[in-house]
Amino acid sequence: MAPFNNIRALIIDMDGVLWHGNQAIAGLTEFFQTLRELNLRFILATNNASHTPQQYVKKLADMGVTVDLNEIMTSAMATAMYLAEIMDPSQTRVFVVGEDGAIQALQEQGFILTGLYEINSATNRGADVVVCGKDHSISWDKLATATLNLRAGAKFYGTNGDNTLPTELGLIHGNGAILAALQTASGVSPTIIGKPEPIMYQQAISRLGTDLAETIAIGDKLETDILGAVRTGIRSLMVLTGVSTEADLKASEYQPTWVMKDIRAVTEALRMLKIN
Repeated sequence: MAPFNNIRALIIDMDGVLWHGNQAIAGLTEFFQTLRELNLRFILATNNASHTPQQYVKKLADMGVTVDLNEIMTSAMATAMYLAEIMDPSQTRVFVVGEDGAIQALQEQGFILTGLYEINSATNRGADVVVCGKDHSISWDKLATATLNLRAGAKFYGTNGDNTLPTELGLIHGNGAILAALQTASGVSPTIIGKPEPIMYQQAISRLGTDLAETIAIGDKLETDILGAVRTGIRSLMVLTGVSTEADLKASEYQPTWVMKDIRAVTEALRMLKIN
């Protein structure tokens, strides 16, 4: 294993790393205490687009951990920031398949959100863009409206392409399953913003103000967290409490820099940094 050193900042996944559903993974509070004691900067960066930063702050508070809003980044936020760079939000109509996290992020950037079946009968066009994120309230009407807009020429963006999501009950379907349904219905392929694309990691590094060489990514999923780090050019650490397994590692063409059992093992390794 490569030396565990030269670490000044961390980009940390949440689902499967810090918790399963609403159940904290053992060692959560000690992990964050260590980050604070060592003055390590961090961003909690998740592909889960359904929640707002405020909701994540509260979720962590309920688990005994205090974080600031600026230490949270979701794929919904990354998508909204990216779109605001390439489009004029005040002139761009967006239909969202998603929850509070995606809706709030787009509204904060100034995009115009359209509703169900809000389509001009003359132009057969309602939205310029369809954004799809994890949505617990997914419905026939949402899928139908998204499909109508896509077939009329709207651009298609997915906050993330995760096919699965780890929960306290096991793996369930992720946003990638919704994207697949819409792609099948419309014939339009989505542009993915979240991991493993480097966009969100790059945004997080910009916020942290650190160099690539001193920033590491921590995640549980090879095809998103780890591949995203590889594409960004930063080191990565995979924990074995989420989606990917040791067997997956053996079959993978790319590898994390380090593999550890869980965040308790990460905490122990970080404490060694202080000793050294």
